[in-house]
Amino acid sequence: MTEMVRKITLSRAVRIMQELFPEEYNFYPRSWILPEEFTNFLTEVRLMKDNNPTWKPTFIVKPDGGCQGDGIYLIKEPGEVRLMGNLQSRPAVVQEYISKPLLVDKLKFDIRLYVLLKSLEPLEVYVAKDGLSRFCTEPYQEPTLKNLHQVFMHLTNYSLNIHSGNFVHSDSSNTGSKRTFSSILCRLSSKGVDIKKVWSDIIALVIKTVIAMIPELKVYYQSDIPAGKPGPSCFQILGFDILLMKNLKPILLEVNANPSMRIEHEKELSPGVFEYVPSPVDEEVKVAVIRDTLRLVDPHKKRKEDKLSQTVELASQENKDFPEEESMDKLELEPSAAPENNLPTVCLKQVFPKYSKQFNYLRLVERIAVLFIRFLGVRGTTKLGPTGFRTFVRNCKISNSSFCMAAADILYIDISRKWNSLGVDQRESGMGLQAFVEAFFFLAQRRYKSLSLHEQVELLIDFCEYNLAALDEKRMACSRGVPERRPALVTCQQDRLHLRPVSRTPPPNHHRLAHKLVDYRSSRP
Repeated sequence: MTEMVRKITLSRAVRIMQELFPEEYNFYPRSWILPEEFTNFLTEVRLMKDNNPTWKPTFIVKPDGGCQGDGIYLIKEPGEVRLMGNLQSRPAVVQEYISKPLLVDKLKFDIRLYVLLKSLEPLEVYVAKDGLSRFCTEPYQEPTLKNLHQVFMHLTNYSLNIHSGNFVHSDSSNTGSKRTFSSILCRLSSKGVDIKKVWSDIIALVIKTVIAMIPELKVYYQSDIPAGKPGPSCFQILGFDILLMKNLKPILLEVNANPSMRIEHEKELSPGVFEYVPSPVDEEVKVAVIRDTLRLVDPHKKRKEDKLSQTVELASQENKDFPEEESMDKLELEPSAAPENNLPTVCLKQVFPKYSKQFNYLRLVERIAVLFIRFLGVRGTTKLGPTGFRTFVRNCKISNSSFCMAAADILYIDISRKWNSLGVDQRESGMGLQAFVEAFFFLAQRRYKSLSLHEQVELLIDFCEYNLAALDEKRMACSRGVPERRPALVTCQQDRLHLRPVSRTPPPNHHRLAHKLVDYRSSRP
């Protein structure tokens, strides 16, 4: 998980989604990976400046494995990137700096929002209904050559600003250099801001980011826990760092796999002598997150719920209409007798699959990852070999008169060589998921011309899934000695594909998704 949310890996995952759905993933700043994309960085910035001479951007450079603000710096020109030996050993991501953030008390701040990834299959995501707002300690000014180095003005990292003389520890949740996000929302609400829309946009950002990360996570997960075999119930608490722009649009800064759960801070009593002082703001937010996480992932609670559901099922079998009145009374009393019902109200709210209907259309890369995993072959591996790629092309019936198996071999070699030269996971040879996605996009664009990329990709996924389902059915029929039954076929006008009819809900209106989200903070858990 830690590897998945590193800055470079996250940037690549979001970039793939931006290619497919540019409007839905415009919450992530324009990014380049250094040193491999340094030439592209220089060229693209020069072209953008030529097209718009008034554009005077600022860029922020973030080391890939950095944390707590370590190694981050701002630049005005691409040539100012510190291209020294450490960049080769410690690659980085350079992003367009958000120069017009929302200010409170003339200070820049960001939001640390805690997200529980409870399950991968099925996907289950929870979001904390409150977070932390971490403030800079110097009044904000737009970046200039004179103030680029002033980290207390531009960087919101708590670990940096704690060393500022202006940092304020407060026992109140709505004052000081660290506050609850709910206190900021109350302040915005008093000024007439639509808080429901702000939360809806943030929830949409979280769900879309998780959807971008899931494909790679599934590949790593299957390498440790093969499909069809029992394994541990894995979960992860993620820390989403989000910045609100002046127009209240949320921007994703980064995702942390191991967010700090400390609820105290150090206080210097005398030179060299420190004591730990409780932080009421941290305690209010973090304790609730941990408490609710343990509630949700408690295996004993799950066994009780399973036992309870079995009791209900047995009762319903005895009486087809309703269980006996005595049994109903007993079932109603059992949950209220549980000690956890005396705990405070729930902080973590489910956002997926609760809002799955609005976002399932985005899960194309996840479906590609399922195809990728199917053809890995060797247990524990995360790379696809040449034989596996040929089997994928053959079994999915992608090869034809215009794309022979020799062309498939060349495609595999070219893309694998390209990604291996980037130094991406060289622990084993072969084609990784991101390289496979690039090859899949190429095949989709070659097969279905004059369509948007996401339409091309979806058509090829449908085609592959249909052919693999037909192959599985044929193998199963042969193993049982049953004559093969041909399913009804429908001719697709695009390339005359024969597809089995599938009842699928049409994709929703993408542009109104965020506005239709229900305010989950007020909903019942």
